[in-house]
Amino acid sequence: MALLKNRQSLAVLCVVAAGLLAACGSRPRGPIPVEDRVAGTSSSRPAKNVQPQGASASKSSAATSNAATSSAPVATSSPISMGASLPGAENAGKPGYYSVRAGDTLTKIALDHGQSWRDVARWNGIDNPNLIEVDQVLRVAPPAQETASSRPSKPVVAQSQMPATVTPPPANASVPATSPASTSSQANVSDESLAFAWPHPGPVLAGFDEAKNKGLDFAGKAGDPVLAAADGKVVYAGSGLRGYGNLVILKHNNTYLTAYAHNQTLLVKEDQAVTKGQRIAEMGNSDADRVKLHFEIRRQGKPVDPAKLLPARP
Repeated sequence: MALLKNRQSLAVLCVVAAGLLAACGSRPRGPIPVEDRVAGTSSSRPAKNVQPQGASASKSSAATSNAATSSAPVATSSPISMGASLPGAENAGKPGYYSVRAGDTLTKIALDHGQSWRDVARWNGIDNPNLIEVDQVLRVAPPAQETASSRPSKPVVAQSQMPATVTPPPANASVPATSPASTSSQANVSDESLAFAWPHPGPVLAGFDEAKNKGLDFAGKAGDPVLAAADGKVVYAGSGLRGYGNLVILKHNNTYLTAYAHNQTLLVKEDQAVTKGQRIAEMGNSDADRVKLHFEIRRQGKPVDPAKLLPARP
């Protein structure tokens, strides 16, 4: 009897199990729960509410990119982004313009282009000459209107020095020397034929070398006079140009500048007019290994050998 009951119980269990298996096999398949972890929490949601991974990744990436673009600062160290936002960038590479390089100063840029740093600052609207940036594009030649307005100045001065009564020339006379064409040529000749004088009587320590020494070095004693090599105007007097110490720069005309470096004392100020042979400084050893005068002549900003332009020494 016990065995029969056991068999009956087993049969009932088999029938129940078969019914369950049949029910499972006929149940429709629903969405598989997907675990979604956000900020340390988890929840379950149907797969049909989740976008395909490709689209989700794309939108997520785009959102991240937009957020980064709106909050990240511009990379000012990039030459491209820097140049695009700096004044004068549209003039890069054009004649009469210069792109600032690392280590440049406004004084150096002006000297290298034969200009006064004050003029360069004015042409570019620079209020603080110490604030220039790498890749900033600066005008280093006079604007066209300024050049044009300066041309008639010489003829006007010449006419003011003429007598009040002038006898008219004969009808068959040649073209007057003061005609615009000849005035222009005379200005060029006078610029190129400027007569320089020696800035110091001492011996020459080092001659001109385009690569190593951009001028002449004179020996002397501290306090010896430094003399202007020609008439001109002081366009720089200071110590802001590395390697030159206390420096004086004179502008003589539209072609020539002269520079006098390593002085112990400067005796002139910027914008001051000086005459040939005038004492403008005292020799010293500022930013130099010994007392000496470093003298440069620059033609349109380019160093030239002073020995070729100075007169023969007696």
